[in-house]
Amino acid sequence: MPPPSSNVPPKVSHADTGGYLDALAGIRRKTLVDGGRMQLVEFRLARGAVIPPHRHPQEQTGCLLSGGMVLTIAGVDHAIGPGDAWAIPGDVEHGARILKDSVAIEVFSPLRPDYRR
Repeated sequence: MPPPSSNVPPKVSHADTGGYLDALAGIRRKTLVDGGRMQLVEFRLARGAVIPPHRHPQEQTGCLLSGGMVLTIAGVDHAIGPGDAWAIPGDVEHGARILKDSVAIEVFSPLRPDYRR
């Protein structure tokens, strides 16, 4: 097996109910684990919440575990339900309208310094 591609040691994060931060009204986030070049973040999204259009240099992929939302990427609306996934290139404008209480998991690469665990 080839050696790891970075000097970051392996990490394990165990489930717990704490550690959520209020990101926006109705939006809570928790960084589950930081790797060397990517991080895994859980979002708890309340019905009626809005994530305003924004952009960042990190690539972002995600999957909706439960609930429902409209995800707008580069001006195009996408109806998102449980099991649906997305990939947003870095520096592309995106936002969301939360239709039902929802849980999403997203990966950011490279790491978002403002989301560091």
